[in-house]
Amino acid sequence: QVQLVESGGGLVQPEESLRLACELSGNSESLYTMAWYRQRPGKQRELVASATYNNFYTYAVFASGRFAISRVNAKSTVYLQMNNLKPEDTAVYYCNAVHRIYDTESWGQGIQVTVSS
Repeated sequence: QVQLVESGGGLVQPEESLRLACELSGNSESLYTMAWYRQRPGKQRELVASATYNNFYTYAVFASGRFAISRVNAKSTVYLQMNNLKPEDTAVYYCNAVHRIYDTESWGQGIQVTVSS
């Protein structure tokens, strides 16, 4: 398994932006499909966005048009740019990596994002 470390969370006001980063170590990021999930209070964990090794992106409906996932394989890092944040985006955000051949899965420890005035 690889190790995933998230950074960039915090407290922001509505309509502000935030960028999360997730650094992968222990293997080459190009072997993995990377994704961001989130878990809102009292809700199940849900997919936010994913990016394949060759940069095919998918987004949840709520993220489309506001959030952008990107990855820099040379830095073993995947980013989640979140714009026009809303209070309902308050959640713990998790980085996820799935090996594209062996289908093994790894999770980061999660990072809190709070959107509040």
